[in-house]
Amino acid sequence: MSRSAHPAGPRHADVVPEGHYAAPPADLNLLDEKVWSRTVTRDADGALTVGGIGVARLAEEFGTPAYFLDEADFRARCRAWSDAFGPGADVYYAGKAFLSRAVVRWLREEGLNLDVCSGGELTTALDAGMPAERIAFHGNNKTVAEIERAVEAGVGRIVLDSFQEIVRVAHVAQRLGKRQQVQIRVTVGVEAHTHEFIATAHEDQKFGIALAGGLAAEAVRRALTLDGLELTGIHSHIGSQIFDMAGFEVSARRVVQLLAEVRDEHGVELAEIDLGGGLGIAYTSDDDPREPHEIAKALGDIVTRECEASGLATPRISVEPGRAIVGPTAFTLYEVGTIKPLEGLRTYVSVDGGMSDNIRTALYDAEYSVALVSRSSDAEPMLVRVVGKHCESGDIVVKDAFLPADLAPGDLIAVPATGAYCRSMASNYNHALRPPVVAVRDGEARVIVRRETEEDLLRLDVG
Repeated sequence: MSRSAHPAGPRHADVVPEGHYAAPPADLNLLDEKVWSRTVTRDADGALTVGGIGVARLAEEFGTPAYFLDEADFRARCRAWSDAFGPGADVYYAGKAFLSRAVVRWLREEGLNLDVCSGGELTTALDAGMPAERIAFHGNNKTVAEIERAVEAGVGRIVLDSFQEIVRVAHVAQRLGKRQQVQIRVTVGVEAHTHEFIATAHEDQKFGIALAGGLAAEAVRRALTLDGLELTGIHSHIGSQIFDMAGFEVSARRVVQLLAEVRDEHGVELAEIDLGGGLGIAYTSDDDPREPHEIAKALGDIVTRECEASGLATPRISVEPGRAIVGPTAFTLYEVGTIKPLEGLRTYVSVDGGMSDNIRTALYDAEYSVALVSRSSDAEPMLVRVVGKHCESGDIVVKDAFLPADLAPGDLIAVPATGAYCRSMASNYNHALRPPVVAVRDGEARVIVRRETEEDLLRLDVG
């Protein structure tokens, strides 16, 4: 079917209740710089390019769906965080957002540390050459085997998440003849302004040891008495995709108060405070994330002020941006398959991926942007829902957005800001093959995580 013959879907004016949706952009060909990586632009024909390479060439060489990661942007964001906090603080990239051997090498070269939370992430980090002393090991239920691997490797810190883990890590370290540096993760009782599934500092959840009832203070007492442990500081993490700094201020105040209590009871001033990550990024034009230098100044001021009030020396601060570094650096490229107008509602645009390559919309009701990227269009906007090819009505990639009314099967569309968690949480639902991750830089593109094949699926199926 030609584009001119394609039946147009419902138009914006026909289907949008007043005040329910934002008006469509005046020009759908314009790209919002907030949600795309630094080197993304459009060429003379209106096709999107990244790192100097057009999406048509990328789709032909690597197929769709695929994640395209702007390496120059990733490195620039690493430097921005490192420069913002300076030599007096530590920046740990949160590997759970997206991790590969190439990413580990970039982090090492740019001077960042790495936070891991599983044996697999630890293995990837060590295999790619990250110095063990620059690795922090997280997780609410680390196995004995994982702890042994971390202690043997000499990781810089293990974050203790429970009373059982305090003893578990101490016993492993003593058996191996080591003294392991640790922090205690505390739950500070902050209700972060984010989705309930990614809020991590309220008391009714699985992470950390609560400040309430003196539990965190008791954890400190136990850690200080065990020969296999060297307690260096306190860790706090309040959630993910957060824009409001107020939660961090409350968290820092309560953590510093615990440091003062430790000093008063034990005569020890702990040297480190980790305020976690969770800073939000722009998924849509409505999002307004803070720059790293703003975040660094705000957190530094908070900690310094609270420590001065308590008569404490200011501890070394560390933070754990993951999404804030890798999230904006990548987009997912899809090919349009079918277009289904529903009169009086919206138009459903089906693509060749879906919840297997981006579960966040179904899981968190996350919002994304989308754009036609294989060409420009002067057609009027239509309200669409971009959906995948899986056997779920909740298989939604972009819940509500505007695309040109002349959209047709075979067009390429892209969803920006998919660098964080999309590949990490990808699945083989319906035996889908997980897409590749392709790094693009200075006119060159290379696969850093290859596309799965049917042979990969069958290799795991031992019959």
